[in-house]
Amino acid sequence: MKRIYGMLLALVMMAGLLVPVSAEETAQPMPVPAWAYGMLADGYAMGLFGDEIYTSHGEIVTLEQVETMAGVVSGKLALLGVEQRTADTVGLVVDTTRGGVVNALYQAAADYAFPGIEQAPVDFMVETGAICGDGTGLHLERPCTLVEAATMANSLILNLYDQNNAGSLGLLWKAEGNGNTLYLLGSIHVDRNNVYPFHKQLRDIILNAQLVAFELDFNDQEQLAQYAAMQVYSDGTTLADHVAPELYQAAVDVLGQMGLAEELVAQYKAWALAATLQTLAAADETTGSNAMAIDLYVNAKAVNAGRAIDAVETYAFQGGIFDSLSPEYQESYLATSLLMLMDVDAMDEDTKAAFARVLGEEALTDQGRTDLEEDMALVGLWMDQWKGRDTQGFAQSYPKDEAINGGDELESKLFTDRDPGMIAYADAYLKQAGGHTGLLVVGAGHMIGSTGIVQGLADLGYTVEVVPTP
Repeated sequence: MKRIYGMLLALVMMAGLLVPVSAEETAQPMPVPAWAYGMLADGYAMGLFGDEIYTSHGEIVTLEQVETMAGVVSGKLALLGVEQRTADTVGLVVDTTRGGVVNALYQAAADYAFPGIEQAPVDFMVETGAICGDGTGLHLERPCTLVEAATMANSLILNLYDQNNAGSLGLLWKAEGNGNTLYLLGSIHVDRNNVYPFHKQLRDIILNAQLVAFELDFNDQEQLAQYAAMQVYSDGTTLADHVAPELYQAAVDVLGQMGLAEELVAQYKAWALAATLQTLAAADETTGSNAMAIDLYVNAKAVNAGRAIDAVETYAFQGGIFDSLSPEYQESYLATSLLMLMDVDAMDEDTKAAFARVLGEEALTDQGRTDLEEDMALVGLWMDQWKGRDTQGFAQSYPKDEAINGGDELESKLFTDRDPGMIAYADAYLKQAGGHTGLLVVGAGHMIGSTGIVQGLADLGYTVEVVPTP
């Protein structure tokens, strides 16, 4: 069986595979108080709230919402590894007042021996910076709005993570030249392995950058519309005309279980469905409720902070890479992506035969399935390396040279057609008159290797180094 490196590589190479969850909201003025902008990206990424924050932020928080937030707080704090304790929370009233929300969030923290946790809930929350007043008091008796509760929960998590020097560090380098600094953040375009929250060092780099550049401009609605149009057939055909009948039915069945009607599935090109299935397959129990990919989080955080946004590529360029794949490769891409989500033993014989024709008999063997599982496990490994800023480990485990030299139709395009443009973009930024600080966020695979951005900038004479961990 052909190993699925190509599909996995795309997770670390192509931002355009994912639909920006909050692009429209972050591109427009936020319908929330200006003082809350700073917590929106973190709170959404951690699952403290969903899209309702944009329409119901001023409404009184419900008990269900309070319980959800307290559950998220508890889950995030458990990951810190702080010594556990027996909490005495008898008599604390949890309701929808500001004081009731304080009590609920305090209870989530009280199971752990954080400094000052023995204090009264209000005192602890004030000391950690999770609640502050308006100059006239804390107003604990007042009904608590959704945005107030979300801000308390978000602040509690971030402040306790900061106290413990914790959070995801990212694969991060710094390039310097001509008095300019350009941070280089290699991304993986998924939400896995409890990647949120980010470490304060990384959050501060995002907020202090004058310009944040991505592979794509996630806020450009015109480009998004063009990309959406590229994903569907416009010649009167449907997916059924381009892949084996059994693969078509498998796509309909798998995506139907996720709520997509056959009429919608049939419109999409094989590569577009394959990319979607690949992203779904990469998710696991550690994926957040909002499944916010790293790039989209950084984009939202930067936009909400008023930072200038730029892009190295366009959606049309990225979409064109997939659109130019041969029909045979697209069918293989779809079949492999489907195999990530299907149980071979549950397939009927005709479906098995179709997969075997496209991928080879070995794809359905026990060894083939073992290979598939091992390849998928790489996503978790890469995410752990990302969280710990293990740039050397990532370079060793990520098969870039194999991709470039393997002759695979997609894999070579992901690198050879794109690395030079990214190096040129970084070079142009560093060549400008000095005094600028920027952040470039692109797929981590573009950073490493002999053709990558880090080596490319070093070859041009710039100082490039891994950012030291705090």
